[in-house]
Amino acid sequence: MKIVILTGAGISAESGISTFRDSNGLWEKHPIEDVATPEAFVRNPALVHRFYNLRRLALKDVEPNPAHFALARLQQALHASGGSLTLVTQNVDNLHTRGGSASPIHMHGELTSIRCTHCNAREYFEDETSVDTRCQNCGERAMRPNIVWFGEMPFAMQSIETAIAACDLFVSIGTSGAVYPAAGFVHMASSLGKDTLEINLEPSEGSAAFNESRLGKAGELVPLWVDEIIKGLKRPL
Repeated sequence: MKIVILTGAGISAESGISTFRDSNGLWEKHPIEDVATPEAFVRNPALVHRFYNLRRLALKDVEPNPAHFALARLQQALHASGGSLTLVTQNVDNLHTRGGSASPIHMHGELTSIRCTHCNAREYFEDETSVDTRCQNCGERAMRPNIVWFGEMPFAMQSIETAIAACDLFVSIGTSGAVYPAAGFVHMASSLGKDTLEINLEPSEGSAAFNESRLGKAGELVPLWVDEIIKGLKRPL
């Protein structure tokens, strides 16, 4: 069995990480245009570095929740049975990795990664960055957060689309269904005849496109759903 899972802010909110932005278009009290666009980085790189330094530092105060651990357990069970789980996340935190999942696809980038605007080299990074941070590859002071900002193309789109085309089941967990291209994944899966499932606190904007919708906290519903799938894998043929 091959499963593709897309996770959004809802799965990390239960660990204490703020959702992306509030109803006023602010992200942690900053206008999106000041901290999450390429133009903002050109205009005030010091502010952008400080903003993401705080987000990176905050990761040390949160822990994976039962939903993160359950997905790691499912990935291991599917692998052992000859199947696969492709985990795609819109979140920039590291909770999936810390919860035990292998190789999650961070389509919107990662807080614990920085990228050189000169040579495009990427580095794992847990400390604070600034306009003076040098690239370990080329030596230039040209580092930026390895985050997909508004106006930029998400990472690994070809790999994600290939995985959806080959899967048996597409699952969306804790997403709003409002941010594209991720919001379009369910439509792609449906057009290819794949089974689809939504697990969310409330119906997403794309809820009607799913074959099944389960509403409630991810930390409660995901482990129960994972138990169902694993039990099915163990049934004799």
